[in-house]
Amino acid sequence: MTPLTITITENAAKHVRDFTGRESEENVSLRVGVKGGGCSGLTYDLSIDSESLETDKVIEEHGITILIDKKSYIFLAGTILDYSGGLNGKGFVFSNPNAKTTCGCGTSFSV
Repeated sequence: MTPLTITITENAAKHVRDFTGRESEENVSLRVGVKGGGCSGLTYDLSIDSESLETDKVIEEHGITILIDKKSYIFLAGTILDYSGGLNGKGFVFSNPNAKTTCGCGTSFSV
């Protein structure tokens, strides 16, 4: 059974803070979403956002507030957001149990 949450790893949380230039005691809100596009049909979308909407799912973990709109949440439930600095390139990595197929770049998927 897919967990009904989205998880951000400590490593990813650290990189969100690094990118925003905010210290660990400052609140950082990360909007995580899905939009149409990419080679597999849907693509992940990340942005820094200062305000949550009334309809957002709000998850707090490792000092990061994750904001997800209801439509995106359906596709992202159970996802783990991590950060990779490996040989294949640097960036955020989505481990999404709902994705049936993914593209080679890892930013696009289908359900």
